[in-house]
Amino acid sequence: MGDFVLYVAVGFAAQLVDGAIGMAYGLSGTTVMLSFGIPPATASASVHAAEVFTTGISGFSHWRFGNVDWSFVWRLALPGMVGGAIGAYLLASIPGETITPIVNGYLLLMGGWILWKAFRRRAAVSEPPRWIGPLGFCGGFLDAIGGGGWGPMVTSTLLGHGTSPRFTIGSVNFTEFFVTVTISATFLGTIGLELWPIIAGLILGGALAAPIAAYAAYKIPDQPLMLLVGSVIVLLSIRGLIQAMS
Repeated sequence: MGDFVLYVAVGFAAQLVDGAIGMAYGLSGTTVMLSFGIPPATASASVHAAEVFTTGISGFSHWRFGNVDWSFVWRLALPGMVGGAIGAYLLASIPGETITPIVNGYLLLMGGWILWKAFRRRAAVSEPPRWIGPLGFCGGFLDAIGGGGWGPMVTSTLLGHGTSPRFTIGSVNFTEFFVTVTISATFLGTIGLELWPIIAGLILGGALAAPIAAYAAYKIPDQPLMLLVGSVIVLLSIRGLIQAMS
């Protein structure tokens, strides 16, 4: 019972951050599971199984609060699903740790770029960039093979480009549901799904936090939101680099 309550708390905290700033559910949940000695593939599969439910609730909440821009969703969804399926399939035989330093280095640069743009306070860009499809593919691939990374990769890059924080976070969260379903289905067909008590705890905690987080994204102004996102990305990437070098 104690472990179940712990994972409810982990799911709640991770989804509260993820839904509000567009990232960190997968990274947080996977990090906790790896610290308990759970293999990377099993940890990623469990987190993504939980995310099928939490991203569905989060995406619906963002849609209800008017945070979703469909021009982002349509161009992110299919490439993200393809990248996620490939990443999940490869994780069954290739350790995700091999690309962790590269990903964290990239995220550190993106975090700094977002903070720089937040302080410059330039006008937001309304249209998604032309390269949003390849970005979705890379985000889905890294999310599957690293147990998290869709939000940090996609949200941070789009915000660095200058897109609106509210619509970027809402749209990326909404699209993540489709990517997560694809990744979970791939894991189910390759290594299967275990640890259902942990998955149930993550689902319950995430479901409770999702509407609160979507409301926060709706209410917080753009500049503080960008400062929060950039700070979280920088801290997570530095932590990841330190772990990779230790």
